[in-house]
Amino acid sequence: MAVFKIIFNGEEQDEEFSTYEEAEDCARDLVGAYHEGGETMELSNPGDYPYNPDDDPDYEIIEK
Repeated sequence: MAVFKIIFNGEEQDEEFSTYEEAEDCARDLVGAYHEGGETMELSNPGDYPYNPDDDPDYEIIEK
């Protein structure tokens, strides 16, 4: 049985998925959390943590 994992911003995530679609959904959630965190950091300390909403983190889904 195939197992899928996510490599997010160059780091392999611990969670394993039984389908590619489940991994893709989780990767999209990670991208959303990345953007939400970037917005929060910029609002809490403007200038210290510049945030560009056009920058998307890299992710890859691999089969193990």
